[in-house]
Formats: sequence, C-alpha cells, structure tokens
Amino acid sequence: MVTLVDAAHDLIELIEAHADLAERNRRLPSETVKALTDADLMRMCLPAQYGGPEADPLTLLEAIATLAFADGAAGWCSMIASTTSSMAAFLPASAAQQIYGDPQVVTGGVFAPNGKGRVVSVDGVDGLSVDGRWAWGSGTQHCQWVLGGTRCDDGTFRLCWFPQSDVTFHDTWHTSGMRGSGSLDYSVEDAFAPAEFTMQPGVTHPVVDTPLARFPNFALLAAAVSAVGLGIARRALDEVIEIAQGKRPQYSSKTLAQSGYTQIEVARAEAKLRSARAFLHDEVGTAWATVLAGDDTTIEQRTGIRLAATNAATIGAEVTDTAFTLAGGTAVYDTSLLGRCLRDAHVVTQHIQTAPKLNEKIGQLLLGQDTDTSMF
Repeated sequence: MVTLVDAAHDLIELIEAHADLAERNRRLPSETVKALTDADLMRMCLPAQYGGPEADPLTLLEAIATLAFADGAAGWCSMIASTTSSMAAFLPASAAQQIYGDPQVVTGGVFAPNGKGRVVSVDGVDGLSVDGRWAWGSGTQHCQWVLGGTRCDDGTFRLCWFPQSDVTFHDTWHTSGMRGSGSLDYSVEDAFAPAEFTMQPGVTHPVVDTPLARFPNFALLAAAVSAVGLGIARRALDEVIEIAQGKRPQYSSKTLAQSGYTQIEVARAEAKLRSARAFLHDEVGTAWATVLAGDDTTIEQRTGIRLAATNAATIGAEVTDTAFTLAGGTAVYDTSLLGRCLRDAHVVTQHIQTAPKLNEKIGQLLLGQDTDTSMF
C-alpha cells in the first residue's frame, strides 16, 4: 500500500520540474496541483467518513516536509489545503459531504476574522451575508471552496465556506519568497453562506468524532507550517553538500568539501536540523498518544508543540542561511536552487503561527504567568 509519505516522494521529480514555472507565474502550475490532488496530498486531514486519508499528525508533517524538499511552495499549498480539510469534521455532515464528497475538491482560506457577517435568511435558508477581504490566501486560486474568518452581528465568530464563484482574487502576491504559493488577497461581497456551511472555532463540537478532530487545531497548524521550513532546510543542506564535492573557491586548491570551515558548519547545521525535527516530532507524537488514549491534551503539551514549531521554523531558516553562505557566489544566481530555498525559508518564520515573537507568549507559559491561550 502506498502511504502518503511514499506518494509525496514519488512526486518530487514532477514538482521540481514545475517549480521554476510556479515562481514565474506566482502560483502552482495545474500539473502540480493535479498531481497533489490525485495523490490525496491536498486533503490529508479529511475524515475517512468523507473519503479522506485522515492522516495522523506525524504522517502529515513528514509528507509536507517531503513536498517542501521538492519545492517550498508545493509543500506550503499542501499544508494549507490539508489543515483546512481538517475543519470538515466540524461541519454538518450534509455540508461536509457536499463540499468534500468529490475527491478532486481542494479547499483553503484564512482564519483571520476579516469578514463581517449579517444574519439573514434567503429563500427560507438561514445563514450569513458576508463582506470581507483576506490576505495570504495561499493556493486559493486552485480551490473550489474558500473559507474566511468572519465576525457576525450576532456576536459569534465563524469560519464560512464560499464557492469559488463568490470569490474575487486580487493580484497582490508580488514577493521575495514562496512566490509559487499564490498567496494573494481574496474578497467576497454580499456572499451568502448558509448556516450549515459555517462553524464556530472553539465552540462547535466535532460531528465526526475522531482523534484528529480532537487534536488541537492551532497546534496542528503550527507544526505543519514548521514542517515546510524543515523540508526546505533539508533540501538546502543537501544541495550545498553536493555543490561542495566539486566546487573549488577562487584562490583555493581545495574543494569546499575539503575545507575545515565547511566541514564544521555542515556538521553544526546537520545537528541543528535533526534536533529541530526530533523535538517537533517528539512533542507532536506525545500529544497524539494522549489523544489516542482518549484524553485531552494539556496546556503544557500544546505549549511544547508551539515551542517546537517556532524553533523548527527558526532553525530551518538558519540552516538554509548557512547552506546559502557556504555555497558562495554560486548561490546568488537565479539558476541556483539555494536562492529560492533562502527566500522561502524566511517566509516560514513570518507566519503568525511560527513567528519568533511567539517565544514571548511561550515564555510566559513556561514561567507560569497568566496569558491568553485561546490560540494554543
């Protein structure tokens, strides 16, 4: 049986072949999207009840890192789409089946509460009329359904699913990194979301009560984001190791691989990367075991995941920086894969779920201080 991680490995060559086109077009090419969709790598968290793989968190992280090894943008889009699919467990079964019943459907969107919703009834169907605009809509152009966080006039906060026909895309994704992810702005105007196509994070109980539905959503997202950084860093380090075998810097009789400085820096980077991955997988795995045992994760476990994820994103960028620097002038050309790795790795550290500033809140929790844990 082909696992999701095996499927991701099988797509490395195809994704690599289309990575330059993704950068130029600022979105994933249709060939890459189709391959990811066909392999179930765009809905890894979808409950089995709706035909999804319902991957465990560690499988999710490994598959995402593998895709990011091939191209950071492909890993990023798979991460966004797959974590979005986990929300299907909280929708009424009829709505979830309508959205996710077709295995070719990809969903994505933004949790941020940038939408404003009015409670209305249309043709006897209760729902919301929503206006809003969201940034960082990664991969939404290839999504048949797009969700957006919405504050409603009844005092609730809801995630609302909209068919792509209701969504306007804005050409805002002109960036240094993660160009191929197509993370542009999108908006809706007076879009009707029937009540059953909405859910309240932290309030709505899972309709499909599975271990994955009981795993903390934000912790899962943070870990998945950081897995992209680990995959990019793995590729960057492997790339400089390969370059080092044959490259002789100017005025040197030795190859980079024979240089003591290169040897020390590669060893340090390898240790950092393996340690960051092990820390992340250990924290996620421990929390997953708790959920499988039928218990709720503790705040200490959720804090551990957030610390490991933030650390992994930071280390991913640091290791990629090291690889880029060691390669010398070779790395600055557009033809160098290391340039894209460098740009993409630093986008991972800018995500709200893995940004270095989170260490302040994590530190507060580690020190026993009172702080808001609603996003943990």
